[in-house]
Amino acid sequence: MKKSILTKTLLIAAGLPLLAGCIVERQPRRVVVVQPPPPPGAVVVADPGAPPPPQVEVVPAAPDPTFIWIGGAWEWRGSWVWIGGHWDRPHPGTVWVRGGWVHRGHGRVWVEGHWR
Repeated sequence: MKKSILTKTLLIAAGLPLLAGCIVERQPRRVVVVQPPPPPGAVVVADPGAPPPPQVEVVPAAPDPTFIWIGGAWEWRGSWVWIGGHWDRPHPGTVWVRGGWVHRGHGRVWVEGHWR
């Protein structure tokens, strides 16, 4: 009788972990990274490669001695487009930055020329 009770107790003790339930594995939290929107005038594209060679421009006379000549350049607008040069009055304390590719997130963004 004692052997029967001992056997039953051992079987119950060995089987209890099986009745305890499943081990639940916690899923890692999903992190969503939101990139800030590109600046105005920026176009997000795959790298189209280098632009064509610069075009030759005839620089007209300045409308005023305070103006500076901003040479023409190829800009990406779905395809390479030549934007002709122009005279512009500089803003105090700023410099002209030519358009170009900048890295944003996992890609590159074309940013048009602007005063900075």
